Parts: sequence; C-alpha cells; structure tokens
Amino acid sequence: MEPAEFVSEPVKPDFGTADAASMARGIPGLPTGFTWRDRHYAIRAVLSSWKRSESENHRPSGEKYYRKHYYKVSVDTGEVMTLYAVRHVKVGENPNQRWWLQSIERDISE
Repeated sequence: MEPAEFVSEPVKPDFGTADAASMARGIPGLPTGFTWRDRHYAIRAVLSSWKRSESENHRPSGEKYYRKHYYKVSVDTGEVMTLYAVRHVKVGENPNQRWWLQSIERDISE
C-alpha cells in the first residue's frame, strides 16, 4: 500500500443500510456502502474503528464528548478507506452531511 491520500470530502451512505445494532448502542451505524464522486463503493470489512473526543464547547470544565467515530474499511475496489461519522452537526452545517471520507490507501502492486 502507498501512503494514505488525504481526502476530507462528504460521502452519501447507502440509504437504509446503517448498522442498527450499533445505533442501538449509541454508535453511528456504518452503512454497507456509500457513494463518493459519483462512484459507488461497497464496504467489505471493517479493519479497525476508534473515536475522537473534544471538549464540550471548549469549556474549562474539561468535559469531553465523542465528536467523531472513525472506521478503517476495505472496499470492493481493493482500496482501504478511512471514513468518519460526525456525531453532532454544528449549527449552520448541512444536517445530512454526517459521513465523510478522510483518506484512501491504494495498493501500488496492481
């Protein structure tokens, strides 16, 4: 694999395919696939997942909440992509843009 290419663009998750069991536990439900730049990608496997916390409204109390959940996944094209879900969309942002493609790793042997 070559180094990850930073993307940071929104993706459109497949409608109705979110993991309901994860959502019941308060975790964003990873879809089974998504569309990015007019191309569909099917998620084949979750390689790892993690979350990032941030201070609540940057208050000095130090309270933290989970802002983003990340998923490193392999897709049907053979690439490894890192997606993340924004837990709470900020005021003024598009409420439908919860899922983002952070980066892509491509296999250089092909």
